[in-house]
Amino acid sequence: MKPIPFEQSWPYEKQGEDIYIEECPFCGSTSVLTHMKEKHLQQAKERVKTRLVMPCCHGRMMIIEADDDYFWTTEKLRQ
Repeated sequence: MKPIPFEQSWPYEKQGEDIYIEECPFCGSTSVLTHMKEKHLQQAKERVKTRLVMPCCHGRMMIIEADDDYFWTTEKLRQ
């Protein structure tokens, strides 16, 4: 399998049951508490496509894989 480019990744943090994104890749809001549940994060870690809708601006990212630090997406999120 071809590796996913780093430009298609975005960092996240997990604190207890909550999943945060430090800065929204779409609108730039900071410390965004997502609506993602633990079971959806686990699915993403198992390489099940998972959609994440950002609560700040309703921007959408399709996560194709996750590790302990990053979401790996179908689109370029970094410059």
